[in-house]
Amino acid sequence: MEKIAVIGGLGTLSGGDLLLKLLKNKEVLKNQSKYYFSFEQQPYKKMDVPLYHENDIKSRKFYAFSICKNFEQKEFSKILLPCFASHSFLNELQEEVSLPIVNMFEALSHYLKLNYKKGSKIGILTSDFVKNLPLITTYFEDYELVFPQNQTALMDAIYGTHGIKNGYLDGLPLEYIYEECNQLLQADCDVILPCITELSLITNQLWKRGISIIDVNQIYADYALSTSASISAPPFKLGIVGGVGPTATVDFMNKVILNTPAHKDQDHIKMIVDQNPQIPDRTANLIHNETDPTIALFSTCKRLEAAGVNAIAIPCNTAHAYVKAIQSHLKTPIINMLSVTASHILENFGNNVAVGLLATSGTVASRVYHHVLNEFGFDVLIPDETHQDLVMESIYGKEGVKAGFVTGNAKNNILQAANYLITQGADILILGCTELPLLFPLEKELDHQTKTAKLIDPTLILAKEIITLSKGSPQLSN
Repeated sequence: MEKIAVIGGLGTLSGGDLLLKLLKNKEVLKNQSKYYFSFEQQPYKKMDVPLYHENDIKSRKFYAFSICKNFEQKEFSKILLPCFASHSFLNELQEEVSLPIVNMFEALSHYLKLNYKKGSKIGILTSDFVKNLPLITTYFEDYELVFPQNQTALMDAIYGTHGIKNGYLDGLPLEYIYEECNQLLQADCDVILPCITELSLITNQLWKRGISIIDVNQIYADYALSTSASISAPPFKLGIVGGVGPTATVDFMNKVILNTPAHKDQDHIKMIVDQNPQIPDRTANLIHNETDPTIALFSTCKRLEAAGVNAIAIPCNTAHAYVKAIQSHLKTPIINMLSVTASHILENFGNNVAVGLLATSGTVASRVYHHVLNEFGFDVLIPDETHQDLVMESIYGKEGVKAGFVTGNAKNNILQAANYLITQGADILILGCTELPLLFPLEKELDHQTKTAKLIDPTLILAKEIITLSKGSPQLSN
């Protein structure tokens, strides 16, 4: 079913006229069950104001955007915007709306190319505002454009107290328009092209008087029904499950920013962060069977999905114990930090290295890293009980990294655990809690006795993977 939406209110009568012409289209009348139309008009305080000031256009931007977002939620196929002046910000609007907005200027340009040869004289009736826009000369560049001499009379016939916009479709307004059309035709114009939607309300009367004038609303309606509207893919948008933990979230975002090749603000990745520190503690659930965080994690992912993100990142290693269950109920992929970390190790160090894991007891107990690393051919070394207690103290202790400490006991405790794994033969050390990289802001490796182990920061690897995905590389399977 074709679901077509019409933004009303930017010209009350002309918007209604466009809807009527959609409904009267022969294809629609023959196949009424195939089409669904919606027309929305909200109170718009500047509805009757001519476009003399930039503030008038700004108010139209807010109005059109609000209605577009309403249509977006209802998953329409396309949107029609019957207002020439509002096409001056069509590109701005389209950048923020996922539904294609049918371009009225494109519809008219298409019609002219089918019916009038290049170089034809086209008489243009339009407002002062639209006349000064580059849109007219851009879309109708193949034609000689002629404008009426008495622009004031035209504006009064449209926007005056007793003008066409206020429902006066005959009498003086009609006579003024008829006179302007006559003058254009006497100047050898082949046809009159109104770039004011209200003039579609009187085209029948002008036709009866012998005026060759285009019904722009009819052309727009027919074009919208016969053309498959589409838009280029919107910029990549990343959703981040934040708050697990809060500082690690900011650290991850910073890594995305710092590793994005950008020359200006607009080159960076769009990010939507749901910073939800109230998600129950993952380790407490896995070790002590406290509150299950699954629904809180899933709910956060669903909010990000509803916001239209292309991918979701969870900068929390322990939370990945719940990813498989959550992913099956989402359409949007969660980029698995553990999988991309294992892939990174294999690609850069081969599979003949011993991998040590520094992570929360919950991550260790869930064996979520073990499962992934084993699939890639790695065995996993973990601290003994004594050194695992030091890891937990480094993370959760009163002077731990989650409490904001990145030196002192927090650093000393994790170094002891790291050294233990190095003595056990670890060539690689995964900093498997997203706060742990905060303790090693500069170090890329650790030396202990005669052996050196490389430090692996999963959040940095995830950030780089997201950047690659944003450039159109194939998504990893989760």
